[in-house]
Amino acid sequence: MAAAQLTRIFLVNLILCVLFVLAGRDFYSILGVSRNANTHTIKKAYRRLAKELHPDKNKDDPDSSQKFQDLGAAYEVLSDTEKREMYDRCGEECLKKDGMMNNADPFASFFGDFGFHFGGDSQHQHETPKGANIVMELPVTLEELYSGNFIEITRNKPVMKAAAGTRKCNCRQEMVTRNLGPGRFQMMQQTVCDECPNVRLVNEERTLEVEVEPGMVDGQETRFTAEGEPHLDGDPGDLIIKIRTQPHPVFERVQDDLYANVTISLQDALIGFTMEIDHLDGHKVTIQRDKITWPGARIRKKGEGMPNYENNNLHGTLYITFNVEFPKSEFSETEKEDIKKLLRQGSVNKVYNGLRGY
Repeated sequence: MAAAQLTRIFLVNLILCVLFVLAGRDFYSILGVSRNANTHTIKKAYRRLAKELHPDKNKDDPDSSQKFQDLGAAYEVLSDTEKREMYDRCGEECLKKDGMMNNADPFASFFGDFGFHFGGDSQHQHETPKGANIVMELPVTLEELYSGNFIEITRNKPVMKAAAGTRKCNCRQEMVTRNLGPGRFQMMQQTVCDECPNVRLVNEERTLEVEVEPGMVDGQETRFTAEGEPHLDGDPGDLIIKIRTQPHPVFERVQDDLYANVTISLQDALIGFTMEIDHLDGHKVTIQRDKITWPGARIRKKGEGMPNYENNNLHGTLYITFNVEFPKSEFSETEKEDIKKLLRQGSVNKVYNGLRGY
């Protein structure tokens, strides 16, 4: 009886394992997104996980390469509308049968051969000549730095194509020995070159996608490996995109904090007011004052600043400084007397050093 029960359990487990294998990988789970996630969410999740799971950062994990490949396959499928529809219908196996899983590196195509370098330059990298890097400034708005965005840029890239004939390449200086006779010789430096197939440069238009991550700071760089100037005998340089923040009509950013000025009427300054400010992502920030607001007064709204780049759950502070607009029309003598009675303030005339206070 016990043996029969163990056999049934074994068969059930075997069937479940077979079904799991046939079902293929759960790409939504790999990316950590819901099944109704939009393309922007999928790209953002892939970009974040690609940095976390890169094998160079996880050398102690024997499964790091497989996890990184699974991540690439998940992005390849879910970022493509046609592949995603078929995957949702019948899973990964259907894609493989139809030849729609090409196992290409989506990381390269998505980020323009964007490379992560987590330390450890090889000697080969130092020896191989490299083309010049290209540095570009990308103007972005505070709204994009607050919420994040994907920006497409078009790059006309010189690409080497095969051409007829050969050319001298890999030229270098080598020491050669020259025999001058019995017991006599001369050592000298000589330029030695190889013969390589000839090439020509052809401009190709490529579309690269730059992710503006929430909390990025001015001058922060995104590097696209091998998208810079070509080198006939080596590797292309890199394309470096630098974030450049555009001026904003309302907010000024200082690190993770935001600063804004608000002008209110003298009436509101004296009796209080309630108002709303439109924030960078469209949500409303309510400001309520039940007491007197003097010119230059400043209030703080914690958590209403910029998101922190390292931890988007943390936000800086929004500082609001008030200006008071005084009436421009003249008061009658009766109104002046009424104001004096209302304020009961009298004359406060003090002369003091404005830089040192009093």
